[in-house]
Amino acid sequence: MALATADYVIVGAGSAGCALAHRLSADGRHAVLLLEAGPRDVYPWLHIPIGYAQTMFNPRVNWCFYTDPEPGMHGRRIYWPRGKTLGGSSAINGLIAIRGQAEDYDAWAAAGNAGWSYREVLPYFKRLEHVPGGDPAFRGRGGPIWCSPIGRKHALVEAVIAGCAELGLARNDDFNAAVQEGAGYYQLTTKHGWRCSTASAYLKPARRHRNLRVETEARVTRVLFAGRRATGVVYRQDGVERCVTARREVLLCAGAVQTPQLLQLSGVGPPALLAEFGIPLLQALPGVGENLQDHLQARVIFECTRPITTNDDLHSPWRMLRMGLDYLFTRGGPMAVGINQGGIFARVDPEARRPDVQFHLATLSSDMAGSPPHAFSGFTLSVCQLRPEARGFVRIRSADPLQPPVMQPNYLSAEADRRTLVAGIKLARRLATTRALAPYVKAEYRPGPEANSDAALLEFARATGGTIFHPSGTCKMGSDALAVVDPALRVHGLEGLRVVDCSVMPTLTSGNTNLPVIMIAEKAADLILADGAI
Repeated sequence: MALATADYVIVGAGSAGCALAHRLSADGRHAVLLLEAGPRDVYPWLHIPIGYAQTMFNPRVNWCFYTDPEPGMHGRRIYWPRGKTLGGSSAINGLIAIRGQAEDYDAWAAAGNAGWSYREVLPYFKRLEHVPGGDPAFRGRGGPIWCSPIGRKHALVEAVIAGCAELGLARNDDFNAAVQEGAGYYQLTTKHGWRCSTASAYLKPARRHRNLRVETEARVTRVLFAGRRATGVVYRQDGVERCVTARREVLLCAGAVQTPQLLQLSGVGPPALLAEFGIPLLQALPGVGENLQDHLQARVIFECTRPITTNDDLHSPWRMLRMGLDYLFTRGGPMAVGINQGGIFARVDPEARRPDVQFHLATLSSDMAGSPPHAFSGFTLSVCQLRPEARGFVRIRSADPLQPPVMQPNYLSAEADRRTLVAGIKLARRLATTRALAPYVKAEYRPGPEANSDAALLEFARATGGTIFHPSGTCKMGSDALAVVDPALRVHGLEGLRVVDCSVMPTLTSGNTNLPVIMIAEKAADLILADGAI
């Protein structure tokens, strides 16, 4: 395949881009070029589940973004890790396999996005996954992404599940089946103890496709157009600016931060913003970069009465050796799990008809995700509101494509977000007093007993809260004034250009976003191939 041309040019080899590259190149009819700004995924810690801590702040494989100062978070700049390697964020994330709720997708369809109801996207969820022993009415078998159960039970997780039962939340062995509500163990995107990123699940087998070419450390800086048709992209690699022509389509899979940035740099977006930086306007789309949504987490941390936490493992040379040997010989134990083992989906609003908060239970504690563990035995109940009402934006701050854009999520700017997060923290506290969990709780480390009012709990969230890594919605699908793409993910007003990543979500899904993004790519592949057959 000539480097200068391809049928499909995919920008970004992340959760969506790798899946799309596999599906579009599978039948051998189309030349596909996949461009990734980061390096190949050869760093060993990308593949070991507990390596999450080694990649969280590693600029070689992580964009290490920061938001602009957040008014609702005491002016703090919130750290936003995003994957910068083959597999993208699926190569550095917390491995949790969650689809969201059926109502999320039905709401997308009800907003005018035909084809995106839960009934219509369910086949794509099933196609992408392999779930041993899953209910075949809801779960798939034989797909590229393994959604593996956690093989060993942990006393803390069992205590949390039992404590939830005391509060009226039943045990749930599969959050992705008929009902999401309840408490249980998460399924992880791991295969035989190794991380199952989209690079390993989709791209590695697709390398056998002779019509697929993958270029790493190739940073796309703008989309090229002939009239209103996208004809290719410009990218930088090895210090050289290169161009590639797309005979059929350019497919943007760069994520909720960099896809809108790339569109704006290419003359597609809010006219006033582009004019501010001297970028000629090609297509006025005021919604490019708007509608930003993210899950904000508040980390409630407890000191544990027993030395059974991962903190204890990591502070003991003997236990670390045992943990390493366990992984080496059995591919099991803490190294095969990563960070969060248990989950809770609950309703804290008395009027809620479905879960409105999610908990991630980690059998360790630290000041922030990926930072060194505390010296004491500790565990964390991290809570987030599932469907935030706050809306932010991503906007270029200059015409320089190498400068990160403005990222302003506007956390806690909506009253419902503040109320729900405080209620979630209070639920964590009630859980800690249950008969099942109380014997494991030595003390509440954060927010601490001095936080004894709703105002104090909100202050705790503002002072310590952070992202749980799900920015979405900045190129939303729809037909309203802020919509950027149509239900076939084609950019409004242009030809030969689609967006295929989490930025097309009109509203954030109720849970972790990796599986929904892969589903979007699976469905997009069918849409693209169907158009290409005409």
